[in-house]
Amino acid sequence: MGLREMKKQQTRENISHQATRLFLRHGFDRVTIADVAAAAQVAKMTVTNYFPRKEDLALDLHETFVSGPARTVAERAPGESALTALRRGLLDAVDRHDPVIGFSGAEFARMITDSPALVARLREFHEERETALAAVLAEETGARPGDVLPRLVAAQLGGVHRVLFQETLRRTLDGEDDHTIAAAVAESARLAFDLLEPSLAAYAVRPVTRSGRPATPR
Repeated sequence: MGLREMKKQQTRENISHQATRLFLRHGFDRVTIADVAAAAQVAKMTVTNYFPRKEDLALDLHETFVSGPARTVAERAPGESALTALRRGLLDAVDRHDPVIGFSGAEFARMITDSPALVARLREFHEERETALAAVLAEETGARPGDVLPRLVAAQLGGVHRVLFQETLRRTLDGEDDHTIAAAVAESARLAFDLLEPSLAAYAVRPVTRSGRPATPR
């Protein structure tokens, strides 16, 4: 990373940090872009250049959140199905108490659920993630344009992620510690993927070539 890119990254991180601090202290809906700009000691235009929407100041992991399942499927091992890859990826994230799947702490969880704007924006994140997953499934299976199957599968797999994210938030707000939440969510994840296994075990299995490398999707 060059000096210019490093400074831009530092500015972005500072804005995000100051915004989160203000949101947690005063509530998302009570803090303005001007408040964030003043705290970060930058112009309002600088804030909106990095974060076009106020909601994205609070939900700063948008790109990681949306692309996660699609990337997991795209990088799955030879012989591995989309279902197996996503099961593995989600359980690994639970073990890490990953903030992207909801392990954000009670203050942050309360900030989200208390704001209709953030709840609505988070719903958009889930929809964008499902669309990204459907696109990768279509590419990986060589689906024809307009084929509804990748979207149907993405809706089922995305639904698992969405419900478990909401369950993590709920348990966090109920005062459970991360280890207790992780154990419960992991059990629910295994149950959900087991229910989908009969239908999706053979879907989007990455082919294996003689060399052992993944075959290029047709």
